[in-house]
Amino acid sequence: MNQTFSKRYGFHSQKEKEITIREDAPRELRGFIRMAFYDLNKKPSDLRSITTNVLKIPPDRDNWSEYPNIDDEAADHIDNCDWYKVYDIIEAIIRKLNIQQQETFTEELNDYFVENGIGWKIVDGHIETRGNKVFETAVETVATVLETAKLQTANNEIKEALKDLSRRPSPDITRAIQHSLACLECVAREVSGDKKATLGEIIKKHPNIVPKPLDAAIEKVWGFTSEQGRHLREGNAPEYLEAELVVQLTATISTYLGKKIGGTIKESENEELPF
Repeated sequence: MNQTFSKRYGFHSQKEKEITIREDAPRELRGFIRMAFYDLNKKPSDLRSITTNVLKIPPDRDNWSEYPNIDDEAADHIDNCDWYKVYDIIEAIIRKLNIQQQETFTEELNDYFVENGIGWKIVDGHIETRGNKVFETAVETVATVLETAKLQTANNEIKEALKDLSRRPSPDITRAIQHSLACLECVAREVSGDKKATLGEIIKKHPNIVPKPLDAAIEKVWGFTSEQGRHLREGNAPEYLEAELVVQLTATISTYLGKKIGGTIKESENEELPF
């Protein structure tokens, strides 16, 4: 697929479109999937073999011609399946493409998600949750920093938090919060040298792991999650945006602490904390 004029010359909207779509697959997206797939010189029968496999339905034996019959059949599959199955179909399509086609298809779909306020993205062939630029920067940076600091357990925890936010048809909000706090706890243990303490204990015993008054940020996040645990027992689960905020905050604080462990921040350079 040739690059468009706007991509070749770097023209794009300076204002990021607000994410308004997450637990849905609009009809326009469903139609665009077919367009992007066919632009790779694929046939309707190629698409139908994917949709029937994902949806576990047999192809219509009476449809022989690519257009309009098989194309209409594949379109009907995509247009009328549950919203989360649409994203399953996207992942299945990617698995059937060669490397170059995967890159092209992924770029086209990711651009569509951003331009239309859809809170998903394709990463390494898998659909993952997508937040605003601040959220995306936080989770991308923390992964790099924790990898550099050789904090693999903490890195795995934040990845699990993102997986939980990405679960379909419903994100696992509670586990996302738990994993994000576990990430911060792992990093805080390394910084404090208190390898068996909980995050709450570390906050009390080692309040200077971040500069004052920003130490209160960790305390507030810990307090919030403890409160959410009580609400959960009472049958009131936290909302997606609350979980996203906790993941973003813990990622940001973990980045700061990870840089201290990695030696990229000295004790006197506390202004590096990004809030």
